[in-house]
Amino acid sequence: MKLPHPLTGDLFESPVPPGTGWPEDPAVRRTPVAHDAPEVLRLSETGQLRELEARVSVCRACPRLVEWREDVAVGKRKSFADQPYWGRPIPGWGAVEPRILIAGLAPAANGGNRTGRVFTGDRSGDWLFAALHRVGLANQPTSEHAGDGLHLIATRMIAAVRCAPPANKPTPTERDTCAPWFRAELNLVLPTTQAIICLGKFGYDALLAGLQSLGATIPKPRPPFGHAVEHPIETPHGTVTVLGCYHPSQQNTFTGKLTEPMLDAVLTRAKTLADL
Repeated sequence: MKLPHPLTGDLFESPVPPGTGWPEDPAVRRTPVAHDAPEVLRLSETGQLRELEARVSVCRACPRLVEWREDVAVGKRKSFADQPYWGRPIPGWGAVEPRILIAGLAPAANGGNRTGRVFTGDRSGDWLFAALHRVGLANQPTSEHAGDGLHLIATRMIAAVRCAPPANKPTPTERDTCAPWFRAELNLVLPTTQAIICLGKFGYDALLAGLQSLGATIPKPRPPFGHAVEHPIETPHGTVTVLGCYHPSQQNTFTGKLTEPMLDAVLTRAKTLADL
């Protein structure tokens, strides 16, 4: 059954087929689809960021994740039962030549998996985009749906795993299968990136592994994750500063482990490092 998009009113199936007009959908009907890990590796080898986004958004390489994201898209949360769900992998989003990169774990089942944009449509995204707007890295404080006019200023977001995983826990195999998408995107944006904010330890570990695979020098022992830590990393494109930040999950924000001033301080520090 087709349902109307909350912004455009256009009717879409859940999950949304590529090339059917969903706002900000990078894919078309002929976008090649990866069905296993070797195909992910092969299809990630494109030098065009927009094409990489398209290929990520139709990936079907991890059977458990495909089944989960699509089951959620069909079953839906009761509060969103009148909406179509994206139900596909979430590509990176934001500036094409970013000065700041924000790396996270994976999309939320009823957030990015519903809206088609990373960190959009859930409480974590509400916190993050409000903070980005407060410090001058986003043109508006909310991110509710793709196509809502939001844009980031010299900033881009990527996730280590591109599909919503059950219980927010991808398996090591799923993480490794998705890694070529992450590495390829990191490689394309690294030449302009000066600061990378890692939201949580999973994103931090994936980021360091990705940088190392691209020829960066990671200190030994590996620098630890922590909130507001800073680690300068030498890459083939120069020095990039990696910053740790607690994830803006409800568990962290409700308990006060992460506060608005704490999040704003990390984002502001990234702006300073990026000369923005």
